[in-house]
Amino acid sequence: MDIHQHRFRGKQLSLTQRLVFRSAATSPFLPYVALLVAMVSIQYGATFAKRLFPVVGAEGTTALRLGIASLILIFATRAWRTNFSSRKLPVLLVYGASLGAMNLLFYMALRRIPLGLAVALEFLGPFALAVVSSRRWLDFVWIGLAATGLLLLLPLYNFGPAIDPIGVLLALAAGGFWALYSVFGQLAGEEHGVSTAALGTTIAAVLVVPIGLAQAGTSLFNPGVLLSAVVVAVFSSALPFSLEIIALVRLPTRVYGTLTSVEPAIGAFTGWLFLHESLTAIQMLAIGTIVTASIGTAATHKPVVPAN
Repeated sequence: MDIHQHRFRGKQLSLTQRLVFRSAATSPFLPYVALLVAMVSIQYGATFAKRLFPVVGAEGTTALRLGIASLILIFATRAWRTNFSSRKLPVLLVYGASLGAMNLLFYMALRRIPLGLAVALEFLGPFALAVVSSRRWLDFVWIGLAATGLLLLLPLYNFGPAIDPIGVLLALAAGGFWALYSVFGQLAGEEHGVSTAALGTTIAAVLVVPIGLAQAGTSLFNPGVLLSAVVVAVFSSALPFSLEIIALVRLPTRVYGTLTSVEPAIGAFTGWLFLHESLTAIQMLAIGTIVTASIGTAATHKPVVPAN
């Protein structure tokens, strides 16, 4: 029996949870596919979110995203049936708080700087995890390649409009919470399974919704705003957070951190496609470099040997 299956033995899991973890145990490709779909989904949702900023602000958009997503995830996973462990509760609380801070800071950065740049700066958090936890020399080859791509994505060397320093700091702070989210999400996911995303998003919503209400007020309840917020919640939270839990509990920290190097490229592409944020030739080269590093990491990853 796989070690992750062993951790869930004896727990009352929903049919959806049993199917997901059974598939994760039998398919070695599922964690990679889940993480890729999650990254595409979250960046697509970010393009919708940025359009809400003029109406309800970054804080209000984050509150709507997390509040709606928490309701969707709670009912989808029947999270109220989860058996809570008092020993693991602090881990779950840190995971949820990190999730809320990560989303709020990222949207506040996105209000000031382009999507591709914001994602690239935020990525430095999990990228640092990949560097710290690497052991084989080949891992450093892929990390070095990803770092090269990141440097090319950051337009600090270009002559052009100045980059908003507050936006840069907000994105970097979001990256720090992304690193915490990765570590504590893995720990919480081993204990609470697919319900982890619902529980963590609910904790995040409890923390962020009051901030959004204070900033945007009753405009959060405008029917048009709510409809757009549902799209943001599904694509930016409900779907990707559920898929990321599958990846977090199945992939080593270094592999997860390096694979997410493709996210700045996805952010730059979606920003160009939906928000008309242009890409330079150097940034396109960076995309190819980062994708190559991600493919190399996945291709050379040694799967965990199942425990009997």
